[in-house]
Amino acid sequence: MDFDFTDDQNALREAVARWVDKGFSFDRRHALAKAGGATRAVYAELAELGLTGLAVPEAMGGMGFGPVEAMVVMEELGRGLVNAPLVHGALVAPALLSAAPEALQADWLPRVADGSALVVLAHQERAARYQLQRVDTRASRQGEAWMLSGAKSVVPAGDEADAFIVPARIAGGASDETGIGLFLVERGAAGLAVRGYPTQDGARAAELTLSNTPAALVTDDGFGVLSRAVDIGIAAVCAEGVGLMERLTALTVEYMNTRKQFGVTLASFQALRHRIADVKMQLELARSMSYFASLKLGEPAAARRRAISQAKVQIGQSARFIGQQCVQLHGGIGVTDEYVGSHYFKRLAMLEMQFGDTLHHLGEVSSRMQDSAGVFA
Repeated sequence: MDFDFTDDQNALREAVARWVDKGFSFDRRHALAKAGGATRAVYAELAELGLTGLAVPEAMGGMGFGPVEAMVVMEELGRGLVNAPLVHGALVAPALLSAAPEALQADWLPRVADGSALVVLAHQERAARYQLQRVDTRASRQGEAWMLSGAKSVVPAGDEADAFIVPARIAGGASDETGIGLFLVERGAAGLAVRGYPTQDGARAAELTLSNTPAALVTDDGFGVLSRAVDIGIAAVCAEGVGLMERLTALTVEYMNTRKQFGVTLASFQALRHRIADVKMQLELARSMSYFASLKLGEPAAARRRAISQAKVQIGQSARFIGQQCVQLHGGIGVTDEYVGSHYFKRLAMLEMQFGDTLHHLGEVSSRMQDSAGVFA
């Protein structure tokens, strides 16, 4: 299999890397985090680069790129520790809106592409434990309108978004994959309450409460669309994680080559060099599984979901190992708020829990292996 990137993909990577180097220093990120984590201005700059239209079809004003281009972009944004909801607004949202009626697509996708509208998925519920089919929010038809009632938790950039795509149950039980619809709820809709707050990694999230809130139907057969969109999001955060781990490893190696103890650099100690070798091995394992996840997005649902969960497990394990090792190799400075390395570690910790933590996806891998083989593996 050829893992070489095309000239266009390399050019895309270089363009994003140049913007990161010139436009998003650690000092800027730190200031944004201290101010509460608002990132809409950063998102607007990414829109100027065309990145918010990455996955939007050309007919709707986007670039119509695929998962490999998304992976390339997210790796570079990860290396730069860029704090912006690009995964949610530019990758997950277009995948969800692709199932909407033409009029709804024409209304929202061009604005998603140019960055003037931020649409995010609001799917997590307190009792769901990362299970997409566990939906307690209810949708009811009142004449020609749909009304939603329920609550959603940890909505990324929720208090900065212009609209939300909300899974709600039209019919059936709370844990059934059938009967789930997807609805678009505009910010400011009647009965919608949004409570925003900063997250540990310097971003923002929100709690949503819907009380007989009007919504536009995206699709009444939503589970398959939701599952694929979430898998796209997982592949993107896997790529971001690779960028984060790569940069944190480089920072640690640089520190070991300059910090002296007993008159010699830390890099002179063989035991510490072995630990860095283990770190780099985990980084390459994570990179290979990130590639695997992105390349499997076009597969049938069962194969795709299994590959995505396998990648998320490896990313989670690598992120924990690399984060802990690099902090320990730095010593006390590694956990201070003023040092950039600690912020990479925080972001890795948050990323491990996005779209399902490692234990959740380990269970998903096991259950799918059992389903396919008929025995527990």
